[in-house]
Amino acid sequence: MIGLLRKSTPRPLISIIGCGTILISFLLSCGLFKEVYDARQAGGDGVIFQEVFNWFTVGSFSFNISFLVDPLSSIMLLIITGVGFLIHLYSVGYMANDEGFGKYFSYLNLFIFFMLLLVLGSNYLVMFIGWEGVGLCSYLLIGFWFKNSNYAKAAKKAFVMNRIGDLGFLIAMFFILANFGSLEFQQIFPAAGQLAMGDTSLLIITLLLFVAATGKSAQIPLFTWLPDAMAGPTPVSALIHAATMVTAGIYMIARSNIMFTLSPVTMEVIAIIGVATALVAAFIAITQNDIKKVLAYSTVSQLGYMFLGLGVGAFTGAFFHVLTHAFFKALLFLGAGSVIHAMSEEQDMRKMGGLKKYLPITYATMLIGTIAISGIPPLSGFFSKDEILAHAFVASPIFWALGFIGALCTAFYMFRLLYLTFFGKFRGTENQKHHLHESPSSMTIPLIVLAILSVLGGLINIPEALFGGAWLANFLSPVFAQTNQVVEPFHLSHSTEFVLMGASALGAIIMAFVAYNKYIKKSDIPGADGSAEQGGLYNLSYHKMYIDQLYDTLFVRPLNGLSKFLHTVVEKTGIDGLVNGIGELFVSSGKGIRQIQSGNVGFYIFMMVIGVIAFMLYGLFTI
Repeated sequence: MIGLLRKSTPRPLISIIGCGTILISFLLSCGLFKEVYDARQAGGDGVIFQEVFNWFTVGSFSFNISFLVDPLSSIMLLIITGVGFLIHLYSVGYMANDEGFGKYFSYLNLFIFFMLLLVLGSNYLVMFIGWEGVGLCSYLLIGFWFKNSNYAKAAKKAFVMNRIGDLGFLIAMFFILANFGSLEFQQIFPAAGQLAMGDTSLLIITLLLFVAATGKSAQIPLFTWLPDAMAGPTPVSALIHAATMVTAGIYMIARSNIMFTLSPVTMEVIAIIGVATALVAAFIAITQNDIKKVLAYSTVSQLGYMFLGLGVGAFTGAFFHVLTHAFFKALLFLGAGSVIHAMSEEQDMRKMGGLKKYLPITYATMLIGTIAISGIPPLSGFFSKDEILAHAFVASPIFWALGFIGALCTAFYMFRLLYLTFFGKFRGTENQKHHLHESPSSMTIPLIVLAILSVLGGLINIPEALFGGAWLANFLSPVFAQTNQVVEPFHLSHSTEFVLMGASALGAIIMAFVAYNKYIKKSDIPGADGSAEQGGLYNLSYHKMYIDQLYDTLFVRPLNGLSKFLHTVVEKTGIDGLVNGIGELFVSSGKGIRQIQSGNVGFYIFMMVIGVIAFMLYGLFTI
């Protein structure tokens, strides 16, 4: 409705329809969650299955459009619709003066629709439809301001890199169908649970599914699209990078947990890729000066932590981090949008500074988001990140050490962002200083709500070591019941857990003070050229480890060269040459033969005589 009537519909009505539909979805999701919660309280598994219709049948295979709500998907519904509504509300103020207001909200609504389809699907086919849909919508939203060619290229890059991962999902579905005869979760998972640990078919399926997750959730080597996705409007960045699209890979692996648990090789690969991604992205984020780029690499790093959690078997911990990350990362992106809005679209932190007194609500909420993502207690990020690190320590102290280093980097670059943006003297222009103002209430209210959630979100899964009841783990237990029967229960002494928590929290606080000393006390503002000759490691980080240039050399240029060769030599010279040559042959032949039909009777009689003589000679020599 918004999309078709966008030119004739008043903006206030577009806002009401765009936000209202998501609000209604959120209320319905709350109702579903209550139904699931009540079922769990009564001792049930809380599963609601709804078959809508039979889509198509091929031979003995039948494919249905059907939905599944259980503890895992019910929480995802709350995240998608709840945070999605806040982002929609924020967008009303942020996009108020944009000429594509109606088109923007139609894309945003469509994105939520496909994301809901992804998490509600009761089989891999419905999940795949949602999976492809969010990929399409991300392309439309990242390239929303497509008149800027760089933005259009960023959208194309995201679309192409996601297709690489999606091919893995597609092939995985064929393997699943061949091995289990169905794509329905309720048929596949019990059958998979009967297979032996390390089964070859499960290894192939899980590796292919992990390739899909690598593309969608931006892990090495398919992560470079996500920082470039900053080309879209800031609320889009919050929606894609916080609560929805990038967490699809984590959701899919958590949903398929039994298959991954029975594939220890795949689990090892997931953990290694996850921790490597967390470290690489954190290393790059340390020197970035674009406020949205810092948050983008931060997202890649946090997704790496989630994959580390999945790889070491901390499915609940990884999903817990999905939940808390949705709150504080949406908050940070929307806070960054508020800063950019006040700074007349300026995103370079070197040209900011001293904004604390001009944007008090934005500053206070971003401070909460920074503390939460840094893992400083008692905010939400502390509980979810430490649960992952605790499981990593049990699996391998090396994983824990690498994760701990990544956590230190996270605290440093996030407090760096906070100090460069809100502290010190204002470094922008006089015109920017004159226009500095706090954002309207449609933008600040979502910030306040997300800040409250970032403070309280960790309370839903307080570990037993801190006298909590681990509510989330108990609530999700039916989803991971098969896995819990296969693997040994997680065990770590409370004293060790306290030491790990203390080390993590203390490290984050120390890095906050290191950043304070560097950027506030010493006023070490990055140079105008970005690198300022600060050494090899600094330049390596600032230039994003030259990964884009490496991909350009290894893949983009050779493929472009191959395309040009195929176009000029194979297609134009070869195929077109052959087709056009045959045509030219017949045209030329026709032109020659046409000269015989001259209309001259004497010439015709002469040709007849020649023909008679030829027949006579033929007869003479063949007798």
